[in-house]
Amino acid sequence: MQVTRRQFFRICGAGLGGSSIALMGFSANEVLAETRTFKLASATETRNTCPYCSVACGVILYSMGDKAKNAKSRIFHIEGDPDNPVNRGSLCPKGAGLLDMVHSPKRLMHPEVREAGSREWKRISWDDALTRIARLMKEDRDANFIARNEAGATVNRWMSMGLLASSATNNEGGYLTHKVFRNLGILSVDTQARI
Repeated sequence: MQVTRRQFFRICGAGLGGSSIALMGFSANEVLAETRTFKLASATETRNTCPYCSVACGVILYSMGDKAKNAKSRIFHIEGDPDNPVNRGSLCPKGAGLLDMVHSPKRLMHPEVREAGSREWKRISWDDALTRIARLMKEDRDANFIARNEAGATVNRWMSMGLLASSATNNEGGYLTHKVFRNLGILSVDTQARI
């Protein structure tokens, strides 16, 4: 058997390296037998819907936290839901980058209001925000509701209000949203999913 100089150095190097590792107590059998814990093993799994478009892809959010009363858990991994019939586990680039949106420092976490003539946004509570929305909707409906048209036919229209509904909801949620706002007399109901 003819061995070149280069092959000779490779053989010697491999033998020297292997014997040195064995002398230091390294055993390949023990390394192969060691099990690594899966990073999602102790995480809380929550299923949700991607908020970006009307496709409504399913996502799984993984969070860590001790679930104590005042402890906040933190989402550390998001992946596509393989059980969701829409996307079957795959995500588009925007959905794959959802974790960046969740942890963005610019993400709005609380309702804010800017009063008429003001340049400043003021933080308000969720109760105040919902009360304000309900009050303003009632005032507008009372002022602009059309019960009958010029011919005297009952039309029950509220033409000064419109709704842009969530397109990432399921069929039942979209149906209920549509029915509630149509019953108020709103004709301008739209969503990216076109319910």
